[in-house]
Amino acid sequence: MTSMTESPAASLLKTDVLGRVKTPAARREQLLDEFEKSGASGQRFAELIGVKYQTFATWVQQRKRQRAAKGKTPKSTAKVRWLEATIGKTTDHDGVATLPVQLPGGARLEISCSQQLPLAAALLWALEKPAAAC
Repeated sequence: MTSMTESPAASLLKTDVLGRVKTPAARREQLLDEFEKSGASGQRFAELIGVKYQTFATWVQQRKRQRAAKGKTPKSTAKVRWLEATIGKTTDHDGVATLPVQLPGGARLEISCSQQLPLAAALLWALEKPAAAC
């Protein structure tokens, strides 16, 4: 059972009789789709979206049961990789501020000016794609 609070600002969020915020089904499905693409753990993803892990785990379990009942499997989609980044002050040997980028395979690049960003992005996209036959 859901109820609406009287405050105009609060009336946008539906709550149950215990005061818990209800997430609309469409939003839950959107979050679950994003989770499947993310490659993140359930606990980490729940933390990122601001939902208690137990609630999120219930959503995942319900989706699995619904798909099993319908005989559907998830669509094959490209994985979205989440990256945790921390930025500190880094300078090269000339004292120029740089942004180091360390790749999982051990490769490293440093960006020292904004004009290098498109080149760095192109390099990262190229490294992500499988090698084409020459």
